Amino acid sequence: MNVYDFDGTIYYPNCTLDFLIWCMVRKPVLCFTYAPKTALYLLLYKIGKIPKYKLILQLFRFLGMTDDFDVQIEKFWDKHEKKISSWYLAQKRSDDLIISASPECIIAPAARRLGVNFIASEYDREYHVLLNNLMFAKEKARYIFDHGFPVIDKFYSDSLSDTPIALCSEKAFLVTHKAQKVNEWPDMDRKTMKKVHREIDSGTNIHLE
Repeated sequence: MNVYDFDGTIYYPNCTLDFLIWCMVRKPVLCFTYAPKTALYLLLYKIGKIPKYKLILQLFRFLGMTDDFDVQIEKFWDKHEKKISSWYLAQKRSDDLIISASPECIIAPAARRLGVNFIASEYDREYHVLLNNLMFAKEKARYIFDHGFPVIDKFYSDSLSDTPIALCSEKAFLVTHKAQKVNEWPDMDRKTMKKVHREIDSGTNIHLE
Protein backbone atom coordinates (compact mmCIF):
# COMPACT_ATOMS: atom_id res chain seq x y z
CA MET A 1 0.00 0.00 0.00
CA ASN A 2 1.28 3.45 -0.95
CA VAL A 3 0.20 6.44 1.15
CA TYR A 4 0.06 10.06 0.05
CA ASP A 5 -0.44 13.37 1.75
CA PHE A 6 -2.74 15.51 -0.41
CA ASP A 7 -2.17 19.28 -0.25
CA GLY A 8 1.20 20.28 -1.63
CA THR A 9 1.96 16.65 -2.45
CA ILE A 10 -0.36 15.43 -5.19
CA TYR A 11 -2.44 18.63 -5.33
CA TYR A 12 -1.05 22.15 -5.34
CA PRO A 13 -1.37 24.36 -3.43
CA ASN A 14 -4.19 23.62 -0.95
CA CYS A 15 -7.67 22.36 -1.76
CA THR A 16 -9.30 23.91 1.32
CA LEU A 17 -8.02 27.40 0.53
CA ASP A 18 -8.86 26.94 -3.14
CA PHE A 19 -12.40 25.93 -2.26
CA LEU A 20 -12.69 28.86 0.14
CA ILE A 21 -11.80 31.25 -2.68
CA TRP A 22 -14.26 29.41 -4.95
CA CYS A 23 -17.08 29.89 -2.42
CA MET A 24 -16.28 33.53 -1.66
CA VAL A 25 -16.32 34.42 -5.36
CA ARG A 26 -19.74 32.83 -5.75
CA LYS A 27 -21.10 34.01 -2.40
CA PRO A 28 -19.64 37.48 -1.71
CA VAL A 29 -21.64 37.69 1.52
CA LEU A 30 -18.90 35.52 3.04
CA CYS A 31 -16.63 38.56 2.80
CA PHE A 32 -18.76 40.13 5.55
CA THR A 33 -20.02 37.11 7.54
CA TYR A 34 -16.85 35.03 7.54
CA ALA A 35 -13.74 36.91 6.44
CA PRO A 36 -13.36 39.52 9.25
CA LYS A 37 -13.31 37.01 12.10
CA THR A 38 -11.04 34.67 10.15
CA ALA A 39 -8.63 37.55 9.52
CA LEU A 40 -8.63 38.27 13.27
CA TYR A 41 -7.86 34.62 14.07
CA LEU A 42 -5.04 34.69 11.54
CA LEU A 43 -3.55 37.75 13.24
CA LEU A 44 -3.89 36.15 16.69
CA TYR A 45 -2.16 33.03 15.41
CA LYS A 46 0.66 35.04 13.82
CA ILE A 47 1.41 36.81 17.11
CA GLY A 48 1.21 33.58 19.09
CA LYS A 49 -2.05 34.20 20.95
CA ILE A 50 -3.88 31.11 19.71
CA PRO A 51 -2.67 27.66 18.58
CA LYS A 52 -2.90 26.57 14.97
CA TYR A 53 -5.86 24.22 15.51
CA LYS A 54 -8.09 27.13 16.60
CA LEU A 55 -7.18 28.98 13.43
CA ILE A 56 -8.02 25.85 11.42
CA LEU A 57 -11.40 25.43 13.14
CA GLN A 58 -12.26 29.02 12.24
CA LEU A 59 -11.00 28.51 8.71
CA PHE A 60 -13.27 25.46 8.30
CA ARG A 61 -16.39 27.42 9.35
CA PHE A 62 -17.13 28.55 5.80
CA LEU A 63 -17.99 24.94 4.99
CA GLY A 64 -21.15 25.25 7.07
CA MET A 65 -21.99 28.64 5.61
CA THR A 66 -22.31 27.34 2.04
CA ASP A 67 -25.95 26.32 1.59
CA ASP A 68 -25.44 24.43 -1.67
CA PHE A 69 -22.23 22.76 -0.55
CA ASP A 70 -22.86 19.44 -2.31
CA VAL A 71 -23.40 21.21 -5.62
CA GLN A 72 -20.45 23.56 -5.24
CA ILE A 73 -17.93 20.91 -4.20
CA GLU A 74 -18.65 18.86 -7.33
CA LYS A 75 -18.39 21.94 -9.56
CA PHE A 76 -15.16 22.83 -7.79
CA TRP A 77 -13.61 19.44 -8.51
CA ASP A 78 -14.88 19.51 -12.09
CA LYS A 79 -12.58 22.51 -12.56
CA HIS A 80 -9.74 21.69 -10.14
CA GLU A 81 -9.29 17.96 -10.68
CA LYS A 82 -6.74 18.87 -13.37
CA LYS A 83 -4.45 20.18 -10.60
CA ILE A 84 -3.69 16.63 -9.46
CA SER A 85 0.00 16.07 -10.23
CA SER A 86 0.73 14.10 -13.39
CA TRP A 87 3.49 12.08 -11.69
CA TYR A 88 0.92 10.77 -9.25
CA LEU A 89 -1.64 9.88 -11.93
CA ALA A 90 1.06 7.94 -13.78
CA GLN A 91 1.68 5.66 -10.78
CA LYS A 92 -1.76 5.64 -9.12
CA ARG A 93 -2.97 2.27 -7.80
CA SER A 94 -6.40 1.22 -6.58
CA ASP A 95 -5.09 0.43 -3.10
CA ASP A 96 -3.54 3.90 -2.63
CA LEU A 97 -4.44 5.76 0.55
CA ILE A 98 -4.70 9.55 0.74
CA ILE A 99 -4.33 10.92 4.26
CA SER A 100 -4.96 14.62 4.75
CA ALA A 101 -5.61 17.29 7.36
CA SER A 102 -8.10 18.90 4.98
CA PRO A 103 -11.80 18.28 5.73
CA GLU A 104 -13.26 14.96 4.70
CA CYS A 105 -16.10 16.69 2.85
CA ILE A 106 -13.56 18.25 0.45
CA ILE A 107 -11.23 15.26 0.10
CA ALA A 108 -13.94 12.60 -0.36
CA PRO A 109 -15.13 13.73 -3.83
CA ALA A 110 -11.54 13.92 -5.08
CA ALA A 111 -10.70 10.45 -3.74
CA ARG A 112 -13.88 9.06 -5.30
CA ARG A 113 -12.92 10.48 -8.69
CA LEU A 114 -9.42 9.03 -8.36
CA GLY A 115 -10.80 5.67 -7.23
CA VAL A 116 -8.62 5.47 -4.12
CA ASN A 117 -9.11 5.27 -0.36
CA PHE A 118 -8.77 8.25 1.95
CA ILE A 119 -8.56 9.46 5.55
CA ALA A 120 -9.17 13.12 6.34
CA SER A 121 -10.23 15.38 9.20
CA GLU A 122 -13.88 14.73 10.02
CA TYR A 123 -15.54 18.12 10.36
CA ASP A 124 -19.22 18.57 11.25
CA ARG A 125 -20.44 21.42 9.04
CA GLU A 126 -23.59 21.94 11.12
CA TYR A 127 -21.98 22.21 14.56
CA HIS A 128 -18.56 23.49 13.46
CA VAL A 129 -16.56 20.87 15.37
CA LEU A 130 -13.98 18.23 14.55
CA LEU A 131 -15.26 14.70 15.10
CA ASN A 132 -11.78 13.21 15.32
CA ASN A 133 -8.24 14.46 15.77
CA LEU A 134 -6.94 16.77 13.10
CA MET A 135 -5.08 14.53 10.64
CA PHE A 136 -1.74 16.24 11.08
CA ALA A 137 1.78 14.99 11.80
CA LYS A 138 1.85 12.14 14.33
CA GLU A 139 -1.93 11.72 14.18
CA LYS A 140 -1.56 10.21 10.71
CA ALA A 141 0.80 7.51 11.99
CA ARG A 142 -1.35 6.99 15.06
CA TYR A 143 -4.48 6.47 12.96
CA ILE A 144 -2.72 3.98 10.69
CA PHE A 145 -1.57 1.88 13.66
CA ASP A 146 -4.81 2.12 15.64
CA HIS A 147 -6.87 0.91 12.67
CA GLY A 148 -4.60 -1.94 11.63
CA PHE A 149 -3.71 -0.79 8.13
CA PRO A 150 -1.28 -2.89 6.04
CA VAL A 151 2.41 -2.12 5.84
CA ILE A 152 3.11 1.14 4.03
CA ASP A 153 5.34 0.44 1.05
CA LYS A 154 5.89 4.07 0.02
CA PHE A 155 4.88 7.37 1.61
CA TYR A 156 4.85 10.77 -0.09
CA SER A 157 4.51 14.21 1.52
CA ASP A 158 5.60 17.79 1.00
CA SER A 159 6.12 18.42 4.71
CA LEU A 160 8.66 17.29 7.29
CA SER A 161 5.82 17.40 9.83
CA ASP A 162 4.87 14.01 8.34
CA THR A 163 8.15 12.45 9.50
CA PRO A 164 6.33 10.21 12.06
CA ILE A 165 4.49 8.35 9.30
CA ALA A 166 7.49 8.53 6.95
CA LEU A 167 9.53 6.62 9.55
CA CYS A 168 6.81 3.95 9.65
CA SER A 169 7.09 3.35 5.90
CA GLU A 170 9.38 1.05 3.94
CA LYS A 171 10.33 4.03 1.76
CA ALA A 172 9.47 7.74 1.99
CA PHE A 173 9.68 10.64 -0.44
CA LEU A 174 9.60 14.42 0.03
CA VAL A 175 7.69 16.26 -2.70
CA THR A 176 8.87 19.77 -3.66
CA HIS A 177 8.68 22.36 -6.45
CA LYS A 178 4.91 22.91 -6.28
CA ALA A 179 4.15 19.18 -6.09
CA GLN A 180 6.17 18.43 -9.22
CA LYS A 181 9.45 16.95 -7.95
CA VAL A 182 9.79 13.75 -5.91
CA ASN A 183 12.93 13.44 -3.76
CA GLU A 184 14.32 10.91 -1.31
CA TRP A 185 13.25 11.65 2.27
CA PRO A 186 16.12 13.51 3.98
CA ASP A 187 18.37 11.80 6.49
CA MET A 188 17.34 12.47 10.07
CA ASP A 189 20.43 14.39 11.14
CA ARG A 190 20.35 17.00 13.91
CA LYS A 191 19.59 19.91 11.58
CA THR A 192 16.72 18.05 9.91
CA MET A 193 15.27 16.95 13.24
CA LYS A 194 15.15 20.58 14.37
CA LYS A 195 13.13 21.39 11.24
CA VAL A 196 10.84 18.42 11.94
CA HIS A 197 10.12 19.55 15.51
CA ARG A 198 9.58 23.13 14.36
CA GLU A 199 7.04 22.08 11.72
CA ILE A 200 5.20 19.73 14.09
CA ASP A 201 5.13 22.28 16.92
CA SER A 202 3.70 24.93 14.59
CA GLY A 203 0.60 22.82 14.02
CA THR A 204 -0.28 21.46 17.46
CA ASN A 205 -3.11 18.94 17.24
CA ILE A 206 -6.43 19.05 18.96
CA HIS A 207 -7.14 15.80 20.78
CA LEU A 208 -10.76 14.74 21.19
CA GLU A 209 -10.28 11.67 23.38
